[in-house]
Amino acid sequence: MTEFTVHLSNRPGMLAALATLIARAGVNIDAMAAFGIDEEGIVRIVADDAEATRLTLRDAGVSFAERTVLTTHVSNKPGSLADLTNELARCRVNIEAMYLLHTTAEEQVFALAVDNYDRAEDALYGSETTRSAVS
Repeated sequence: MTEFTVHLSNRPGMLAALATLIARAGVNIDAMAAFGIDEEGIVRIVADDAEATRLTLRDAGVSFAERTVLTTHVSNKPGSLADLTNELARCRVNIEAMYLLHTTAEEQVFALAVDNYDRAEDALYGSETTRSAVS
């Protein structure tokens, strides 16, 4: 999975314009976080089609950054999130963004943007695991 970070003016309609642009490209947003700090709006998007999102943003002249995010499943019970985040902290991995993608009675699925993807993957899955993220 790929996370796109877009910086916009913190004004009415800017997020709507971005969402409309992505929707017109036929891209579904799987996860999103948006917030404003003074005059700047920051939007982080995980979409179902990274290539289409990339092309759409480029064609529209929207400035963005992108990075691969790691997906992981945890049990949907008290302490699972604490265990996940403690394991990453123990391995000196900083979580820069975290998205809850899906939840059921049995499990929760998270997407994690981290400062060291390989170290995070090793901490969570060990060396024999195939990467679940596709850029």
